[in-house]
Amino acid sequence: MLKNDQLDQWDRENFFHPSTHLAQHARGESPNRVIQTASGVFIEDRDGNELLDAFAGLYCVNVGYGRQEIAEAIGEQAKELAYYHSYVGHGTEASITLSKMILDRAPKNMSKVYFGLGGSDANETNVKLIWYYNNILGRPEKKKIISRWRGYHGSGLVTGSLTGLELFHKKFDLPVEQVIHTEAPYYYRREDLDQSEEQFVAHCAAELEALIEREGADTIAAFIGEPALGTGGIVPPPAGYWEAIQAVLKKHDILLVADEVVTGFGRLGSMFGSDHYGIEADIITIAKGLTSAYAPLSGSIVSNKVWKVLEQGTDDNGPIGHGWTYSAHPIGAAAGIANLKLIDELNLVQNAGETGAYLNAAMAEALSSHAHVGDVRGEGMLCAVEFVKDKNRRTFFDAADKIGPLISAKLLEQDKVIARAMPQGDILGFAPPFCLSRAEADQVVAATARAVQTVLG
Repeated sequence: MLKNDQLDQWDRENFFHPSTHLAQHARGESPNRVIQTASGVFIEDRDGNELLDAFAGLYCVNVGYGRQEIAEAIGEQAKELAYYHSYVGHGTEASITLSKMILDRAPKNMSKVYFGLGGSDANETNVKLIWYYNNILGRPEKKKIISRWRGYHGSGLVTGSLTGLELFHKKFDLPVEQVIHTEAPYYYRREDLDQSEEQFVAHCAAELEALIEREGADTIAAFIGEPALGTGGIVPPPAGYWEAIQAVLKKHDILLVADEVVTGFGRLGSMFGSDHYGIEADIITIAKGLTSAYAPLSGSIVSNKVWKVLEQGTDDNGPIGHGWTYSAHPIGAAAGIANLKLIDELNLVQNAGETGAYLNAAMAEALSSHAHVGDVRGEGMLCAVEFVKDKNRRTFFDAADKIGPLISAKLLEQDKVIARAMPQGDILGFAPPFCLSRAEADQVVAATARAVQTVLG
């Protein structure tokens, strides 16, 4: 295997990697992979290894790698106008056009799009807008945000607090006091194994109602949730969950934020997860699939209901005091336009639904009977395999055994397939590009079965 020792040295001496064991990496105890090129569902590193990326980067390269149409759109925009800000009514042809394209695809109750760079800053924007909204309405105490354990909403101060995963709180003095958490809609991990899905949904709604009662509805501004849990385990909600949750929120006049950073623009086989599950959100968070990660861009899609209050706020108080230098960056917007056109032209939302269903069915057929596979689940182009120590008793492996990471590593080593070992559980996650073929899905499933057999027998 070829090695570029200088790059390896520079990496370990200079580069602060996110979500990394910093000490091990600096000491050279963990692998260092430099990615050089990519096409379709495959990436290639500097040492010539071709890898099937069954996680689309971080669930984001939805149209697949190497799409020259997007690269050319970025290049042309950079030549014509690399940057101008969007403050005080300024815009570009790209940012205005993309806003229209997003709203043409979004649920019909949506009104405007505010652009940022990533999902974390979009959710920070959402919280600020929600606090502003309640101040304008004369409700200064209505500020708490309910999130869910195992939800993922970013890694900033407020967004890291919204995230319901221990790793993002530990030693960071999070969560902040305005954020509270309720039960995750994770049926496989329910405490009462005798509960039916319907009973579990009723339990989740009752837990939410009890939390609101304890805190006081007059103190709670919003509820945020991913249509289907992503980083917390890739968990589609049980049937009827969103209907039950929305009934509670409407009863107490609590806004709903649908975090569609992962599900937006087709991953579930529907343009939005809100459409897929019948969610009527007040704000929708978008990012990854907006540009398929060819350029950084995120957005907060604001409903008519919220927008009217924001307008009232500026009539009463002057221009809204919120903005990022790179909001609606024209290069990101150009990438978004080309990306959404490709999604339509290549019928990728339909392929995500159909090939995703094939992937999930094939994975279940290959692994469901394994003694240490507790659950195979998914929706659209999302799939997860959860490993257990004792299937019948649903007892889990000790976290120190790192079964999920071992299987992920073996999958990469044996068959050069990338899947993600999800945090807080021995869960192997898959979120391939939407262009995945059935033959490539078969390759992923066969490789996964071999890795599971190698590690668990």
